[in-house]
Amino acid sequence: MDRAYVTGLAKAELHLHLEGTLEPDLVFELAGRNGVPLPFADVEQLRRAYSFGDLQSFLDLYYACMTVLRTADDFHDLAAAYLARARADGVVRAEVFFDPQEHTARGVPLAEVVAGLSRAAGESAADGGPEVALIACAVRHRGPAAALEMVQSLEPYREAIAAVGLDSTEVDQPPHLFAAAFEAAGELGFRKVAHAGEEGPPEYIWEAIDVLGVERVDHGARCVEDEALVRRLAADGTPLTMCPISNVRLKVVPDLASHPLPRLLDAGVRVTVNSDDPAYFGGYVADNYVALAEAFAMSEAEVTTLAQASLDASFG
Repeated sequence: MDRAYVTGLAKAELHLHLEGTLEPDLVFELAGRNGVPLPFADVEQLRRAYSFGDLQSFLDLYYACMTVLRTADDFHDLAAAYLARARADGVVRAEVFFDPQEHTARGVPLAEVVAGLSRAAGESAADGGPEVALIACAVRHRGPAAALEMVQSLEPYREAIAAVGLDSTEVDQPPHLFAAAFEAAGELGFRKVAHAGEEGPPEYIWEAIDVLGVERVDHGARCVEDEALVRRLAADGTPLTMCPISNVRLKVVPDLASHPLPRLLDAGVRVTVNSDDPAYFGGYVADNYVALAEAFAMSEAEVTTLAQASLDASFG
């Protein structure tokens, strides 16, 4: 597949963790700016740590690197760097996650986080780059009560934040535990999405839809284990925001050839292609399109259909 063809397609990215775009060079730059000690001698040693056995091993490093983010300028620079890459990949709409709890728990005011991200979003739109929608995610590992508190804290930022999500490790954290947080999100007027079916079972996808009331399911790869669920997703037109390279790197699937995305397309499920945490997994969104196209010998028409599906599934 010609990469230039892929980057020339207008597309949306709907599953992207801004903290997961923190490239090693920027980690060290921000650490120096803020006087944050790092347990790595240099950029190359940090790069070598980007080898993961599962989701939790990735999250351990992900949260460790995140400690360099301290000020509105830091969050601005993080988002601006991602948005420049996204624009080069043909992204015209970016609906991006961030984890408020992981910053406020370190003493970083939510106002600083939102100010920095919003400034980068505004600059991107003004410069002809991707339009941006911010999605504030509750992190499962901090529990349901903290998730509800986080959602309630978003009320002053309803103009800046479009949606609420749910991320972090799925093990022993079924979506129904977070029902109160998502009910509050709906009352505040936020759209709703949730990670489910990455490492969690198909039951978690059912719960995300029926208990949390999400409009999109993030990942959803394990839905193929439940034929009734696949039929439900297809019938309802519920989009899945899938991340192929991430799924390989975190051992969700053994290789791209085993990825369920083509089977889901054949079953009539709405599927989009995204990059998840590209700094850690070695592939931004165009890389994911190219890798899929090569793994499954996709035609240009099929790749174009995937790009259009991302735009159709966006909130924009």
